[in-house]
Amino acid sequence: MSRRLAASRLAPSRLALASALAVSLAAPAFAEEVVVFAAASMKTALDAVAADFQAATGHGVIISYGASNALAKQIIEGAPADIFVSAAVNWMDEVEKAGQVVDGTRRDLFGNALVLVAHGKDAAAVAIGPGFDLAGLLGDGKLAMAMVDSVPAGQYGKEALESLGIWSAVEGAVAQSENVRAALTLVSTGEAPYGIVYATDAVSDDNVTVVGTFPADSHKPIVYPGALLTGAADDADRAFFEALSLDAGDAKFVEQGFVILN
Repeated sequence: MSRRLAASRLAPSRLALASALAVSLAAPAFAEEVVVFAAASMKTALDAVAADFQAATGHGVIISYGASNALAKQIIEGAPADIFVSAAVNWMDEVEKAGQVVDGTRRDLFGNALVLVAHGKDAAAVAIGPGFDLAGLLGDGKLAMAMVDSVPAGQYGKEALESLGIWSAVEGAVAQSENVRAALTLVSTGEAPYGIVYATDAVSDDNVTVVGTFPADSHKPIVYPGALLTGAADDADRAFFEALSLDAGDAKFVEQGFVILN
């Protein structure tokens, strides 16, 4: 499927979504339930897509959000799920290696950017580059990040700081959280003055300001692969997965700052 970034092609109406789904999903004799495991950073946009899908089809959607590494491990250990969307390629790789992905369904859905956020709305912009004085910016405060050795947002953040030559200067000040939304909350509530999150997370919170964006070449590309899992057994599962690539679904993600890759 070609990239669909032009606003004119991102029609978000429920009528368009319902029409598209009608082609791929026959009217069910009874409502089905779609179980989705998804990266925490997708919550705002994916909740909106799920609400439209439920209204258009009558099928239920249950979404379990968390760190991609934790969700992948749960799937591999047998947790019942129909769809997985990861914030990193490596964790989808692990699920696929375990034989949990339906052949031919995996695709790269979305892209993202990594940003430095500050508490409040009046924080000054920061020029992020090699050797920038993040330690001086923090002072005695903490730098909120997702777990740097396992959670994708934390891994990308650590990689960026290492690439810029400043990880060793701030490592002792890092406050690690179980997922990127938890790191965002630390900054939103003022428990940490700064944090590293995805650009899409920053959009979802009015209590933080994006003060800088990390250079794209300072870390691996942030890609969200999605796939149907072998537990997906009905048309509703397949239809919701397709809804993530419809114009209406794309619009929800574009509104939150995601880049459409599918």
